[in-house]
Amino acid sequence: MAPLRVLCIHGYRQNGSSFREKTGALRKLLKKHVELVYLSAPHSVPPASSEALESSGGDEDSRGWWFSDVQALSFSAQQQCEESLGLDDSVTAVREAVKNQGPFDGILGFSQGAAFVAMLCCLQEQKLEPEFNFRFSILVAGFRSACEEHKKFYNPPLQIPSLHVFGLEDRVIPDNMSRELLPSFHDPQVLTHPGGHFIPAASAHRQAYQDFLKRFQ
Repeated sequence: MAPLRVLCIHGYRQNGSSFREKTGALRKLLKKHVELVYLSAPHSVPPASSEALESSGGDEDSRGWWFSDVQALSFSAQQQCEESLGLDDSVTAVREAVKNQGPFDGILGFSQGAAFVAMLCCLQEQKLEPEFNFRFSILVAGFRSACEEHKKFYNPPLQIPSLHVFGLEDRVIPDNMSRELLPSFHDPQVLTHPGGHFIPAASAHRQAYQDFLKRFQ
């Protein structure tokens, strides 16, 4: 049985290769069933102070999918904004990845990447991106964008099967923010873990991932 191919969308201040390293345990957990393919966001994030970098777990080659502060070229999940910057370029980057490295069975996103995945699924269901043909989505520490121009992505509920994973001790994206995204999906599957802002991949979580994925095998 060929493994499922999943496109992986990293968090803010990460990049494809650092996200690959951070998801080593997940790759090991799923290796018989899933091939994870990593994409880097097109936007460089201006360097933060070293203190901010450490607390955000940021990387030297920091990348982002969009900026909520158009002037400062920065992003905060909690920041209310009228308009954002950079989202169209990021959609183009995913479109190119699908064209050149696809097809993909599913798409997985973490943090800002998970919020972006919800938008990509919406574009797919509205038939605005004919290249996209994801059969499922996995959103880890996802949230609804607080940007006014992104409201269009959140109704009616998306039909794509989805697994939502979040930590009850997450200080970066509190679990209530992840829960607010659930109504945007029809019949969302949920996996919670007692930890913080990371992708859980202990043997205790294997069953939840496998139960979700076997529907697409």
